[in-house]
Amino acid sequence: MVAMTKRVKVFEIVFNDPSKTFYCSGDKVAGKILVEVLEVTRVMTMKILGVGCAKVEYAKGKQRCREEIDYLKYEDVVHLDDQPADTDGSVILRPGNKYEYSFGFELPQQGHLVSSYKGKFGFVQYFVKALMERPAQPALECKKHFEVEEPLDVNTPDLLSPTGGMKEKKVTCMFIPDGQVSLNAKIDRRGFCEGEEICIDAKFENTCSRIVVPKAAIVAKHTYQANGRTKVFRQKLSSVRGNHIISGMCDAWQGKSIRVPKIKPSILGCNIIRVEYALMIYMHIPGSDKLVLELPLVIGTVPYNGFGSRTNSMSSQDGSVSNASNSWVSLRMPSSAPPSYCDVTRDCSLDQPLTPLLDDYDGGDSPIFMNAPQFQFPPLPAYSEVDEEFIGNARMLPVC
Repeated sequence: MVAMTKRVKVFEIVFNDPSKTFYCSGDKVAGKILVEVLEVTRVMTMKILGVGCAKVEYAKGKQRCREEIDYLKYEDVVHLDDQPADTDGSVILRPGNKYEYSFGFELPQQGHLVSSYKGKFGFVQYFVKALMERPAQPALECKKHFEVEEPLDVNTPDLLSPTGGMKEKKVTCMFIPDGQVSLNAKIDRRGFCEGEEICIDAKFENTCSRIVVPKAAIVAKHTYQANGRTKVFRQKLSSVRGNHIISGMCDAWQGKSIRVPKIKPSILGCNIIRVEYALMIYMHIPGSDKLVLELPLVIGTVPYNGFGSRTNSMSSQDGSVSNASNSWVSLRMPSSAPPSYCDVTRDCSLDQPLTPLLDDYDGGDSPIFMNAPQFQFPPLPAYSEVDEEFIGNARMLPVC
């Protein structure tokens, strides 16, 4: 920032390492204050301030909700090197010369800062401000912002543990029962970084008369608190979808992936601003509310190192996953071989959906119904066997 007055030509702050994109706890913020004047100018004091704060502000009816927390407060007086000063500490700056005031200070240690953030109803910002005090004139100031990104390691045991859950919903039409839809899903860990793939294992069942669509999305939840009130802003960041599921069928995802987009890390340590993420797995049901399962995510800065492998996580699913969600139903197929279907004389599987696929959108759908065909099934052996139709990384299964 350059301040132009009758007597000051240049007044700005530059950092020693302009290529540095962000700072962390304990880092040193160092730079120079550059000054050039157009006339002989007496400078009484040159101060440098380091400021960091979180601020929330929004309107609630006629009330203005506002809250602020300070995270960094640094102030010091800086001097010119090899420049003679008067007895009162002031110096004379002359035209045609370039003056540099050096400064440097350390950021607080880890646990005392929050990552920079700019949202709809609040922000966390850090900046350096220089104040030039002159006799009989107003003080001049200039600012230089810098980013802070607190390290957040996703390789902790809590964030490496798998998580999952199950949801089901009864569907009605004009208050008449119309079957139900259900889903159960899991992921092998909760901590991810930008650009990583989240692998989803899930099973969706549809016994209602409508065509449903399974989907997954990464959503952000921004929570702002001020004056004892809370304001929440939700945002969908990226999404994937599966195949339409007709009545009497189910769909299985095995390792279907969704990439974490370019987003800011989770903010969990601020009392007035909180940024959380979740993987939302849901089924779109025409004419009814969605069936939604949300699995919490933590977006970090230290990438997954691979030591807590997916195989190790899967091997502990009977313990860890059941603790995370007692309703989780394992998607693994039985280890024992099923009985033969040699005696079955008629193939009753559906190789293709009977209804064409529909355009996918979340709102404004009219209920879509279909009549399930009536099959005459021959006697089956004691153990039920299913035919699988693989489509990409998903498979379509008839509901047993």
